[in-house]
Amino acid sequence: MTLNTAATDKALVAIVPAAGVGKRMLSACPKQYLQLDGLTILEHTVNRLLSVADIQHVVIAISPQDGYFNDTGLAGHPDVTTVFGGKERVDSVLAGLKAIDSSRYPWVLVHDAARPCVPGQDINALINRCRESGDGGLLAYPVRDTMKRGDASDQVLETVEREALWHALTPQMYPAAELKAAIEKALEDNIQITDESSAMEYVNRTSILVAGSSENLKITRPDDLAMAEFILLRQQANG
Repeated sequence: MTLNTAATDKALVAIVPAAGVGKRMLSACPKQYLQLDGLTILEHTVNRLLSVADIQHVVIAISPQDGYFNDTGLAGHPDVTTVFGGKERVDSVLAGLKAIDSSRYPWVLVHDAARPCVPGQDINALINRCRESGDGGLLAYPVRDTMKRGDASDQVLETVEREALWHALTPQMYPAAELKAAIEKALEDNIQITDESSAMEYVNRTSILVAGSSENLKITRPDDLAMAEFILLRQQANG
């Protein structure tokens, strides 16, 4: 089904791939459905995206076997559409892109389901930079720690110069038709795609790095849940 919600010149659609199981969380249910301050992680994430004025709609890619989504406050939400995702994140993103009419919504943002703490001002900064430059881009923050490259036995091979290294975050924002074509080309060529930027790199398209907050953590392991709740509560206290 193609999304045909009435668009404005600034209207954007965000895709949230949420078909994964999150094995590293050691949880009985997928991590996006774990509770965080009274809501699921997925609800916090989608609500944060919809709080940005230019994001009009969110497309969530869920598993065909998902048994949790209908119990969330997102089910039946007028600004939320679901599609069935795939085995890998990239498959879910592609499913979301296929649900969007790129002639009506030429730009799209893709955001991880497990990043509920992304500051709204960071999303707006990304949107503004991409629109001004005409190039796609992503939120990121500079590497601060000493970086090591290891081998298969977890022995240090070398120290990697951290200058000009960035942690890739989400959202990542690109022209919808170009991103779809880049992903399809990479998949056709059996190229591993870890995020939207890597797909665009493969087809030699420019990506700009927009400095974002370290609060935009990805909930991956059990101890991340407590940190995310702390950040959310602090953000709410600070308005």
